[in-house]
Amino acid sequence: MSHPLIIQGGMGAAVSNWTLAREVSRQGQLGVVSGVAMDVIFARRLQEGDKGGHMRRALAAFPFQDAAAKILKKYFREEGLAESGRYMNVPMHSINSPKELVELTVAANFAEVYLAKEGHSGKVGINLLEKIQLPNLASLYGAMLAGVDYVIMGAGIPREIPGILDRFSENLRGDMRLNVEGALKDESFHISLDPKELFGSGLPSLKRPDFLAIISSNILATTMVKKSTGKVDGLVVEYPIAGGHNAPPRGGMVVDDLGEPVYGDKDLIDLEKLRSLDVPFWLAGAFAEANKLKEAIKKGAAGVQLGTAFAFCRESGLDEKLRKAILSFGKFEVKTDIFASPTGFPFKVLKVLGTLSEASEYAARPRICNLGYLRTLFRKEDGTVGYRCPAEPVKSYVDKGGKEEDTVGRKCLCNGLLANIGHATQYMNGYFEKPLVTAGSCFAAVKEFITNGNHSFSAKDVIDYVLGDLKPAEQE
Repeated sequence: MSHPLIIQGGMGAAVSNWTLAREVSRQGQLGVVSGVAMDVIFARRLQEGDKGGHMRRALAAFPFQDAAAKILKKYFREEGLAESGRYMNVPMHSINSPKELVELTVAANFAEVYLAKEGHSGKVGINLLEKIQLPNLASLYGAMLAGVDYVIMGAGIPREIPGILDRFSENLRGDMRLNVEGALKDESFHISLDPKELFGSGLPSLKRPDFLAIISSNILATTMVKKSTGKVDGLVVEYPIAGGHNAPPRGGMVVDDLGEPVYGDKDLIDLEKLRSLDVPFWLAGAFAEANKLKEAIKKGAAGVQLGTAFAFCRESGLDEKLRKAILSFGKFEVKTDIFASPTGFPFKVLKVLGTLSEASEYAARPRICNLGYLRTLFRKEDGTVGYRCPAEPVKSYVDKGGKEEDTVGRKCLCNGLLANIGHATQYMNGYFEKPLVTAGSCFAAVKEFITNGNHSFSAKDVIDYVLGDLKPAEQE
């Protein structure tokens, strides 16, 4: 398989949607959908009336029509949302998720990849987070049912994923070890997905997609390439200035006068050592600037991964009003917030009026955990698994054994990211969830795509700019 020069980064939740991924792939590069929270997003699209019929068209192609019919019956509302504007709840994933939730997750990821691949012969990838383990098996299998070409994962050490892809390609049961805080040395917790048990006989033939691991250090790169359960086909090298979650500084958290983490020599990646692993790699973090692709290729990279520029193009899933407001405002301030994410990873936050980036908006939000993707699994005294999130109500978190100090400054990324794409939760008390926008430190470079007061640009504009005058021979 020939590799792309440009990977469009996976930006959750559904900022990297099927529309954006399809357009990037149509332009000859690698379009990537985000698989994060796709079960909830898919259900909400159906409840909103499925404008354009895209979700129903994808479900019509889903190999398991009994499951598709159940999903439509439960979630599709031709008239759209009720006057209350509130969505039907989707159960939170657990170590024993109900079959209906697993089927919904499989179908949702199938649909997103199916639509991204529709109408062209380009390659499409899916991005998932190792940190969000519980939905991942169902998400992977659904994407593979749709013929996904690449699986890209980071936010942890996804060593088991390559072997799971091998097994799913033969429709065999996949098992994943879960990270459970407080587990005893002789204990291990797992989840599994058996395609035959879930959908019965007559399973379609599947191909094994290429697997790319997102890494931020040479040690992690070596671990992934040499100690994974199957083949790692490439690496995405993510620098600390990239948007979304970042790896914490190696050697301990040190912050500057603005409260942002300080990265030093220990966080530098030796590209010479990386080349010795003999797998292709892409560089990520401020590579939408002119001539950056050429520089990356000279350093031995196969190409670059871009996120922020694609996030603000018109094909992305970012809410249109929010996108236009950000681009027209003209002042771009991005902070690496060491507290915002419940994961404990530093998280890039773009300061935007009326969003959770403002202290007043954060203080006004009632703490609630109703989606649960970033919950931590922990061992309860009786040996079973519990779930807690430092962004949930403080008393609830502490009652589950969490430390109160860990709740300070934590923001509900799950709801904030859904609000970013126009699927904000509304509660009975009238409160609407506010967005929480992420962007790379190089966000000001987006100005390159804003011309003559026109704040709308396309994925093709981004690709053409980054490719520049790269000669055909250099693009091979």
